[in-house]
Amino acid sequence: MNPPAHADTIAVLGAGSWGTALAVQLARADGPTTLWGRDAAALGRMATGRCNDHYLPNVTFPANLLIETDLPRAAREHRDLLICVPSHALRATLAAIAPHLGSRSRVAWATKGFEQHTGRLPHDIARELLGARRPLAVLSGPTFAREVAARLPTALTVAANDPGFAADLAARISNEHFRAYTSTDLAGVEVGGAVKNVLAIAAGISDGLRFGANARIALINRGLAEMTRLGVALGARAETFMGLAGMGDLVLTCTDDQSRNRRVGLLLAAGRSREQATREIGFVCEGVFAAEAVREVARRLGVDMPICAQVYGILYEGMAPQAAVMALMARALKAETGAAF
Repeated sequence: MNPPAHADTIAVLGAGSWGTALAVQLARADGPTTLWGRDAAALGRMATGRCNDHYLPNVTFPANLLIETDLPRAAREHRDLLICVPSHALRATLAAIAPHLGSRSRVAWATKGFEQHTGRLPHDIARELLGARRPLAVLSGPTFAREVAARLPTALTVAANDPGFAADLAARISNEHFRAYTSTDLAGVEVGGAVKNVLAIAAGISDGLRFGANARIALINRGLAEMTRLGVALGARAETFMGLAGMGDLVLTCTDDQSRNRRVGLLLAAGRSREQATREIGFVCEGVFAAEAVREVARRLGVDMPICAQVYGILYEGMAPQAAVMALMARALKAETGAAF
């Protein structure tokens, strides 16, 4: 099969805040970059106004950031693809690009979360639809789109089943204000990115109830233990959760109000329902979906995740936030056998 027409460029699929920020960063750091989104009208405005007026209105696109409206063409004409869609849209996006990939095509994603009804991680879905031999990678870590777009110092992790692909992506996206580290632990990086959103809701609830700094750090620390237990049960390496995609992303998401999931927790503590909270925020809040998926995966594997279980109870079973906190505090005392477990 002939190589893609633009083998030296990368296409970002998904023009939300994170996809746009990563496309801007790639264009600044490496060279020609293409951005595709599903909303043709919004793409037209981006092409004309040279910015994403909905998600990042104050960020001007670099001249070498191109707008693409045709998904099959984007898949055919770029060797490397970076998918930045919500977790519930990942399977459909992978299925849409699969027929158009060349033999040298490589696929990465910055999607965070388990698949809703199967509890599968993104790399499992990608292997199913694209083949086990395809170079695959995930980008994750403590990052807010607005700060990346504003050129504020940022670091994240690129994990891949092909070390060469991880190194290429890390080099391509890095510059003087953005640093990427590499890993081979796709499962660990993905579990960290999914579970931290559930724990951020818990932290928002705690802060919304004015439980203080002691409670917040206890939730973060014991949440890290839950995240690590689940990850190890899914084949991840425990040390991954001490890094950027584990503890780093968890602390960021639990402590800064740029986090949509933390803001969901604050609204739940103020008496909003799940529907009211997500509607008020107005954007996709991955932790709401992840809470259900994490509960099912933990049940299947027999992994104890009490904080995540209480978040599920608040979101889906009508449990009062105060009652959920008291249920956690009333659990039987146990030994702390290590920071990770």
